[in-house]
Amino acid sequence: MRAWHVAAPGPVSGHPLHLSTGDDAPRPGPGELLLRVLACGVCRTDLHVTEGDLAPRRPAPPGVTPGHEVVGEVAALGEGAETAGFTVGDRAGAAWLRWTDQECKFCRRGAENLCPNSLYTGWDADGGYAEYMTVPAAYAHRLPTGYSDAELAPLLCAGIIGYHALQRAELPPGGRLGLYGFGGSAHLAAQVALAQGATVHVLTRGEQAQRLARELGATSVGGAADMPPEPLDSAILFAPVGDLVLPALAALDRGGTLAIAGIYLTDIPPLNYEKHLFQERQLRSVTSNTRADAREFLAFAAEHKLEVTTHAYPLDAADQALRDLKAGAFDGAAVLIP
Repeated sequence: MRAWHVAAPGPVSGHPLHLSTGDDAPRPGPGELLLRVLACGVCRTDLHVTEGDLAPRRPAPPGVTPGHEVVGEVAALGEGAETAGFTVGDRAGAAWLRWTDQECKFCRRGAENLCPNSLYTGWDADGGYAEYMTVPAAYAHRLPTGYSDAELAPLLCAGIIGYHALQRAELPPGGRLGLYGFGGSAHLAAQVALAQGATVHVLTRGEQAQRLARELGATSVGGAADMPPEPLDSAILFAPVGDLVLPALAALDRGGTLAIAGIYLTDIPPLNYEKHLFQERQLRSVTSNTRADAREFLAFAAEHKLEVTTHAYPLDAADQALRDLKAGAFDGAAVLIP
């Protein structure tokens, strides 16, 4: 089995990933599915795992396999996994959230994304930069029809997190939304917001991303630190750049909300209370998602055909895909095809 491993976290320019070819396929444990990977999206979180950005929070196991936007075919079921309703040959998705304890106060109140004991695919356990992987059946997802495997892969994190970020940003009906950064997640969140009747303004670097934003229906497109042409009711920061928090807050109308969608952010410069927070502006973070969020978004995707912009890479080129992601070399999302 071919699988990529983070040999030693560090800049992707230094080739921290190692491709192994002699591994046996993993065996599903109790309650787990074994997936034959059909497609795996390349997420910016994979870049953070590979470069060690998340190590101060919690180091990944040595040699972990990244990847958490996984479309797979069920190849085998562990003991008891049949209770989740999957059978061999079914198509199933594995996402970032891998396991929660279902006992803590957060899980009991429906906020399992805040579970302090939660585990994550491609960080705490091996993910989809491989030909096979396992996933707890209770955390696997049914997938909508009408999409290719490559189109489905980004929905499983970029789409779900963008959807959750929209909820955190409290976009009012018919509201004005600003999106800072326009990669895999933002280009899907924009389509959800547009379908809900919002006006969308995109602030991002890169001509390809700006062109895609216009094609998808953005009312205006500008540079990452530019001011939009009108005050915003809500904004989402997808770029992991703390410097952009200030212009995004300054662009908010009274009572507006900025949600930061990334798992990692560079330091935020000092705020000016009058300019950035007064008049009841809000600043919120986004932490993973619940399975309920995933089900809601995937149901939305089933009802509204989303335009998923993907760029295919062979599995053997996963390290190049991460380098291209860091360089902003493509619009939309990269997808690995074993």
